[in-house]
Amino acid sequence: MSASSEPLHSLLDLLRARSTVDCDTLDAAVAHERGPFADCTSNQAIACAELQEHRHKELLQRAATLAKELHPKYSDVELKTLAVEIGMILLVLQIAPHLTGFVHIQANPFDSYNAARTVAGAQRIVALFRAVEPRFDTSRVCIKIASTWEGLQACRALQAAGIETLATTLFTLEQAALAAEAGCRYVAPYVNELKVHFDKSYCDPAPNLALCVQTQRYLQHHSYRTAVLPASLTNITECLSLAGVAHITVPPALLRELASTPALDPSAFPSLFDDAKLAKLGMPEKLACVREESAWRMAFTRSGKGVQEKKIVQAINIFCDMQGKLEEVMGAVLGGS
Repeated sequence: MSASSEPLHSLLDLLRARSTVDCDTLDAAVAHERGPFADCTSNQAIACAELQEHRHKELLQRAATLAKELHPKYSDVELKTLAVEIGMILLVLQIAPHLTGFVHIQANPFDSYNAARTVAGAQRIVALFRAVEPRFDTSRVCIKIASTWEGLQACRALQAAGIETLATTLFTLEQAALAAEAGCRYVAPYVNELKVHFDKSYCDPAPNLALCVQTQRYLQHHSYRTAVLPASLTNITECLSLAGVAHITVPPALLRELASTPALDPSAFPSLFDDAKLAKLGMPEKLACVREESAWRMAFTRSGKGVQEKKIVQAINIFCDMQGKLEEVMGAVLGGS
């Protein structure tokens, strides 16, 4: 958790005084403008939007060229899939100079229920970093992996192999507990359903703000090294209500709003980490369900009477759609290169 003695000129300063702020974007200009940041998070939706910007025309061509050169080494992967991974890496390399910590790349969502393929994909991404830019320190790479049973087993294997992971699309304490047991560097509770970012008429009726506090307390109480990094935020009030969380990843629009809003009265933005009612809630012992697959699956299914499980299915579907669109974009470039 960051601690700043600098004057609190803006709400972004206020947030940074209590939490490490990461940027949720692959736009290097944002990181340059508002950084330096610790980490930079991303996913297939962010990459899809960014790679279709006209300014990345040459980057797309380079990704296609590199994919063709490297494909013989990765012949078990479709050429367009390999090109997508290289395209995301090239974007990350542009933003890395504005970071002090990790760069995050999300694993292929189509592998969300296949641990072996997730592990292989993560190892390939790290190897591709070395091939694309040999000077880049790959210990700074963190792979974002869906918080399914299979995904979290992949995290366990990757952490054992020295590759850092983040458990994403996380909506329950059961997922966080298993991620911590797996040794994940981060867990990313989704404050809002992913749907809110794609359907402007939809508003999550029950944002998972309290889960972020509960998860951090659980991890600290049981001495896990895993840090909480909330994601899927929709407004600055949500951001400031989580001041005190270890890390928080904020999208460009909210970064700009936080930075442009004077911190005239910090008390107007209370944090849930200071909420006396939440502090008094009992802390559960280590969840036993993490020891056995069927027990964990049932606990996850029963969480919120199935509501939370529905959210991860929705998120995986959206990210698969975005992965498909990315491959369409790269397929068109490959066809014309």
